[in-house]
Amino acid sequence: MAAPKISKTKPKSELSPLPPEAAAALQSQVAALAAACAAGQDLEAIKDLVSANSEDLLWDLHLMASLGNILHPLIPPLLAARFGGSPDKARRKSLKRVLHLLKTRGVPVPGDLLPREEPAFGPVRPPAVKSTISPILGNGDAYLVLEGPKEILGGNFLVAIINDAAGLQECHLLNMKSRQQTEFWDHYRQHGLTEWYPVPGPYAVRLLEAAYQAKTAVAAAKSTYGSLREKVWKNWGRPEAAPDLEQVLPVIESGERRRLLEHSRELATNPLFQTWMPALEELTPWIDKLQEIQQSPLVLSEAQKQARGDAVIDEATRILYPPEARPLWRRRLLAMAYCLDLGQHLEEARMARAAADDLGDLERSAVVGENPFLKSLVQVALRLAWDQAQKTQEAQSASGLLTLPGAPHLTRR
Repeated sequence: MAAPKISKTKPKSELSPLPPEAAAALQSQVAALAAACAAGQDLEAIKDLVSANSEDLLWDLHLMASLGNILHPLIPPLLAARFGGSPDKARRKSLKRVLHLLKTRGVPVPGDLLPREEPAFGPVRPPAVKSTISPILGNGDAYLVLEGPKEILGGNFLVAIINDAAGLQECHLLNMKSRQQTEFWDHYRQHGLTEWYPVPGPYAVRLLEAAYQAKTAVAAAKSTYGSLREKVWKNWGRPEAAPDLEQVLPVIESGERRRLLEHSRELATNPLFQTWMPALEELTPWIDKLQEIQQSPLVLSEAQKQARGDAVIDEATRILYPPEARPLWRRRLLAMAYCLDLGQHLEEARMARAAADDLGDLERSAVVGENPFLKSLVQVALRLAWDQAQKTQEAQSASGLLTLPGAPHLTRR
């Protein structure tokens, strides 16, 4: 039997190239198929000569395009057998395009080759749902809000307080009208939560799931979320579909890492991170040490005082943010970097990512000094406490907490 014709006028491909090994494998399969067609083998005999891959869209698209260049009557039914049942839009679109191309080149393509598609009466749109999260507070709390039609959950707002160490703390299903929704958001803004970030549904579900699974999660909150869990997964997405923050955050080039790490000190003065500072009672021993340096009977130069003060701050940073807690602070920084990135605070997001990467560097030498971000949190907190101590003899407020301007109601670390 005569060998099948191979089209020399290949259409311009818009596909990304395959890796070299895959490209060689594809060429080998197509050559074997062309030889089998030339030898007069039937459809059943040639089906196993080409392998589709449901997990690799690029491979399947390249395979279809290559088969479209073999002008032989068995190619259309082979394509239909391999790809006709695929529900994937990209594959079906490519299949129809290749079959049309074969038909224009004189290859017979039966009209009933592909299964008839059900008529579409307009797209089925999923319900409009939203996921919003607050910044992470100093004690690890974050407020997570799922919004959707009442028909989904029985209410239009699911409000949860999740703690990255203790798990799910509160979970409430609310049904609010427009006016009540405005009052809801105003309430949190008045209590210092002025920034909120829209996050993908699966990411919100992953946070809820991690909090739900925590051994120390509050039973009542678990019960509320547990009764709605299946509906949440169905409408907001599955947790395994959540983005990996290490992958989705912009990569920092090595030449930029040091600059961004140094600039991460600026985050300590950002209101979003004020609750991450140590509380006043935690700072008292270090304030006493700084006062001893200032009141030392030794005659110290300003440079000597500065050096001793820096040593005190380094020591305070190591004690207040001990090595065993660094992985937790790293995860919080990554989560905040993601929120900042979603909120288009791109430079701040890069600073937070650089600080998080530094905390994850297990080979970092102690000679380099403390993490600039954590050290700056201690520095700023000590400065505020020092100024307060200079103005009044009371080193502690009535609540026992260091109250920062603009964030009087937020929970501190």
